[in-house]
Amino acid sequence: MKSHLFFLFSFLFCLSIALEGQSDNTYSLSIKKTDTPILLDGQLLEAAWQEAAVAKDFFQDYPFDTSYASSPTEVRVCFDDQFLYIGATVYQKRANYIISSLKRDFDFGESDEFHVNIDPFKDKLNGFHFAVSPLNVQREGLTDNGANVNTDWDNKWYSQVYNEDDRWTVEMAIPFKTLRYKNHSGSNSWRINFVRVDLKQNEVSSWVPVPRQFDPTSLAFTGELIWEAPPPRPGLNVSLIPYVTGSTERDFEFEFPTEYHANGGLDAKIALTPSLNLDLTINPDFSQVEVDQQLTNLSRFELFFPERRQFFLENQDLFSMFGFPNSRPFFSRRIGLSSGTIKKTTTSGQVIEVDRLVSVPILAGARLSGKLNPNWRIGLLNMTTGAQKDLSLGPANYTVGVLQRKVFERSTIGAVFVNKESFSENPNGAGYRHDATGYNRVAGLEYNLYSKDNKWEAEAFYHRSFSAGDNKDAQAAAVFIGYYPRKWRGYLSSQYIGSGHRADMGFVPRTGFLSLGPGLNYILFPKNSKVKEKIIQYTIGISNDFIFNRPDFQLTDRRHGLSGEIQFNGQSELSVGLSSEYIYLFFPFDPTNSGGKELPEGSEYTFQQIGMSFSSDQRKNLFFYLDFGAGQYFNGNILHAGGSLHYRMQPYGVFGLTFTRDDIRLPAPYNSAKFWLVGPRAELSFSRSLFFSLFLQYNTQSHNVNINSRLQWRFRPVSDLFLVYTDNYLTDNFFFDFPVKNRALVLKITYWLNL
Repeated sequence: MKSHLFFLFSFLFCLSIALEGQSDNTYSLSIKKTDTPILLDGQLLEAAWQEAAVAKDFFQDYPFDTSYASSPTEVRVCFDDQFLYIGATVYQKRANYIISSLKRDFDFGESDEFHVNIDPFKDKLNGFHFAVSPLNVQREGLTDNGANVNTDWDNKWYSQVYNEDDRWTVEMAIPFKTLRYKNHSGSNSWRINFVRVDLKQNEVSSWVPVPRQFDPTSLAFTGELIWEAPPPRPGLNVSLIPYVTGSTERDFEFEFPTEYHANGGLDAKIALTPSLNLDLTINPDFSQVEVDQQLTNLSRFELFFPERRQFFLENQDLFSMFGFPNSRPFFSRRIGLSSGTIKKTTTSGQVIEVDRLVSVPILAGARLSGKLNPNWRIGLLNMTTGAQKDLSLGPANYTVGVLQRKVFERSTIGAVFVNKESFSENPNGAGYRHDATGYNRVAGLEYNLYSKDNKWEAEAFYHRSFSAGDNKDAQAAAVFIGYYPRKWRGYLSSQYIGSGHRADMGFVPRTGFLSLGPGLNYILFPKNSKVKEKIIQYTIGISNDFIFNRPDFQLTDRRHGLSGEIQFNGQSELSVGLSSEYIYLFFPFDPTNSGGKELPEGSEYTFQQIGMSFSSDQRKNLFFYLDFGAGQYFNGNILHAGGSLHYRMQPYGVFGLTFTRDDIRLPAPYNSAKFWLVGPRAELSFSRSLFFSLFLQYNTQSHNVNINSRLQWRFRPVSDLFLVYTDNYLTDNFFFDFPVKNRALVLKITYWLNL
């Protein structure tokens, strides 16, 4: 195994060398310092704007990438001692605006927008993203892995938009304190690109052209921003974010007494250097976070639910993106959340046991992350949780250390170390002591390759866990290679997870296997002019997965898929797929996950399914998505239907309804089941500072109806008041007598204070 990994790492390293080339600096824009103040009113009237160089002649990226944009855009930049200013003139008729809502951090492709991607360190992998809509709705995010934008990053910046009948102009003022960069004694330059989305024209365009097969946020396609004078050195940047919260909750199902809670805590953000940030948290609270979107679980393994808590989301590429999606050495939801059986006393004095997902108190935490220099990134995270007596859990300490080195033009080598230390109760009952056997550690190396032209992508990693007891076969390793030219998308992945691999702080739902997964897609672009008016492209794809179980490498899973897709000129898509699957059960399993009789260990099943889906034009105020599937399922049959319906009440929000229906029919004595998962949702923005969301989930598989509503008032920049109400009901007789399980009400206030 180790010799194979050495060969793979060597192959990818040599491939990186072969793909290297000179940087493309065809596009450049100079930036001057202004001595006259910029009045942020959305109108580009100041002399600094008239004297600034202009980035124009945007190129179309989508739906085609062979011509200039039909919707013109002009961009100017300048700066002073406090702000980087970006001004843009966006030519578009006011009557043609499409805006999903007034809520901050709107999704890409749902509203007209102008955005900028900034790469101060010129590594073409990490940067900053700022966007505005024609109604001055803002979005900001951190860019990682070259193109992925994480909008969970919040920081202060300012913008104003001025609307005219045939255009809108925007002024952005981004504080240098918000950015991370380093000055050089000589000439200074950054990487930058400007992107325009015009939904009515179904067009995405950018200053530096981005091939249509890649995201317009890709930092691989950026021009140079040349500073005629060095940007200022950022001063002290310290932010304190205290919070106070009050809540009440009551359990009706088991008649527990009403509980009242008051709490408070503090977050701090400290810029140790212009490119290295320290985040501190004391007694954090995440009660304002929206509940998980439920899923019908027909899998044999644990489902993945994404992290939603703010502290863990910033710079998550440094901490949470090591490994593959099914083999992460660090998964932040392992901190502060735990499920198990708890004992509680009812109002009548009876002690009963119930299964619950329970919050574990986080006492304090620290995270150091950022750039040491243009080539080195570092990430250190340490958090301590207190005891959770309801689950008989002692305190624990969680540590993650990451070091990443840029190599060549866009590739990286990284090392990760993850450590969990548990504490158990003293035999004499006096506090807690370190548990010598309660530790788990994972150490690993990873290599990520991104070619200069973004056509090649590859990843290889090796992780090993260390725990008390036997550490035999405790490694995890994988390699992925993808090639994305204009008409082809090919990939090959292979993964090995040892039967003894253990990642208590990670997400590894399955161990003891070797997998192989090749796939290939071919894209056809219509040449007939009449067809091109209606269809953008056709895609034909094949996918394969083979899984062999340890220790004898017996084939336990095999899946072949054939798919076809038509992408219409108007953001609508039609896709069809065929699949054939083989499964060998190496443990008993109920295919309905409903507690029925299990299929026996050692049984084998081969089944075929067919599916189809269609998504309508999202530029319309009313749009929808539908998918259907049918076929064999283990020793029976399955019929699936799902979809969503949305209505956009521009610009105040979106009303939506999602649903899935699974009808599983197995022969007696095995369970048959019919599952409904229905989720009405309303996202309303009464202004750019007042938002309301209402989310209902009706899930017959988990016998639960959840209602979650949240009112958010942003009374100052990045300072909020939240009022959150949560209700849970039993699905039995829900439409007749509303059998309440539990409900809670939370009020939380956060305030961002800059020192």
